[in-house]
Amino acid sequence: MEKETLRPAEVFHYFDEICQVPRPSKHEEKIVAYLKEFGAKHQLETKVDAVGNVLIKKPATKGCEKMQGVILQSHIDMVCEKNADVEHDFNVDPIETYVDGDWLRAKGTTLGADNDIGVATELAILASTTIEHGPLECLFTIDEETGLTGAFALKEGFMDGSILINLDSEDEGELFIGCAGGIDTVAKFHYKEEAVPEDYFFFRIDVKGLVGGHSGDDIDKGRANANKLLTRFLLQSMKKYPLSLCKIEGGNLRNAIPREGYAIAAIPATFKEAIRVDFNLFAAAMEKEYAQQEEFMQFVLQSHPTPSPAIEKAVAKKLLLSLHAVVNGVFAMSQEIKDFVQTSNNLASIKMNEPGVITVQTSQRSSVNSSKEDVNASVAAAFELADAEVKSGEGYPGWNPNPDSAILRVAVASYKAVFGVEPEVKAIHAGLECGLFLEKYPSLDMVSFGPTLRGVHSPDERMLIPTVAKFWDHLLHVLKNIPAAK
Repeated sequence: MEKETLRPAEVFHYFDEICQVPRPSKHEEKIVAYLKEFGAKHQLETKVDAVGNVLIKKPATKGCEKMQGVILQSHIDMVCEKNADVEHDFNVDPIETYVDGDWLRAKGTTLGADNDIGVATELAILASTTIEHGPLECLFTIDEETGLTGAFALKEGFMDGSILINLDSEDEGELFIGCAGGIDTVAKFHYKEEAVPEDYFFFRIDVKGLVGGHSGDDIDKGRANANKLLTRFLLQSMKKYPLSLCKIEGGNLRNAIPREGYAIAAIPATFKEAIRVDFNLFAAAMEKEYAQQEEFMQFVLQSHPTPSPAIEKAVAKKLLLSLHAVVNGVFAMSQEIKDFVQTSNNLASIKMNEPGVITVQTSQRSSVNSSKEDVNASVAAAFELADAEVKSGEGYPGWNPNPDSAILRVAVASYKAVFGVEPEVKAIHAGLECGLFLEKYPSLDMVSFGPTLRGVHSPDERMLIPTVAKFWDHLLHVLKNIPAAK
């Protein structure tokens, strides 16, 4: 399969164009300019709000004027993750895509199909002169991945439709009518540097090659967390040897399961060989523990030639104890929906970017608000007991499922009509912007669906090409069968 033969051609045309436009979260100005230029080129009413959300309107096609107004919605930012050996500047460089069998991938970076396949689909519909639809608005929101600030800032009256179809789901054949809410918790450990004795052996340990993934969709898959693995080895070593911890870093984004991390530490030179043996045994144990989930897990220990000052021992110990204590993964399963994660936490990143400060970022999700508050309090308590400075964000609401939704009935009927089978109707543990839309537009009737994506929020992100055509055919059938306005 060649890129030039991908279908639907109009969708992949715009997806390829978008891949040429840098669009990191919080730096969407280039993609906003692209959308404004697109609107002007096609003579469509286009407006941009104060934060950068873009709305492009298109009148109903002939004979569809009495349909209810539909809003198609996608976010324009992308998660920017790359493999450690890849040189790529997400603020400048285009995403390089390639076809791998039935999958579309990127070369060593995230693909950005989350959520620019939704954006490309909207543009293809806006540009078409043959697709039947009622009054149409296409909403493109900013900064979904790192704060939902576009959805938070959306004002009443910016859009007019009564139905919203979110195009940010990742499993073709599944219709989503609810999602988890979330909150972030950040802990800061303040420390003083202390000297390491001259007879100490400095070493660096790396954990890499993990699968990672989306901290919502993939949190229940039992994948390893690089921060947790580093903590386990360092804490057991600290209990066995007079270890000095000099540096620890891992993970990048709150909504990505950490794939890589490293630490620099030192122990008396007399234990140099012993620590190597311990590390090899630990690596073997972890490879066995995660044999089904982590095929390419790597553990590396090497001497570190440059002596470094250490984090004061009392703070280092409290840091590692709290990192070990903090829940990571599934906190609670739903009592109402079979096999559905209700509540989780992701130990997302550990950074030492500020002198004398270690910053730990975590992300809690839940479809039940009280459970979200509980896991948030549990994470905060572990860090507070370690004397860290702890702050939680405002969070964002979940989207409560409405099984009696009119647009859901249309979407189900359309799927059956086009493909002859029933779609699955689900809620999703990942966060969507729909809950925030309901706060400003409480009467919106909403559903979410999309093509199949895997490995999102990691360089393994890929899109199953045949599902894009199915998603496209389904969406066009839905647009042709929107009920009349009341």
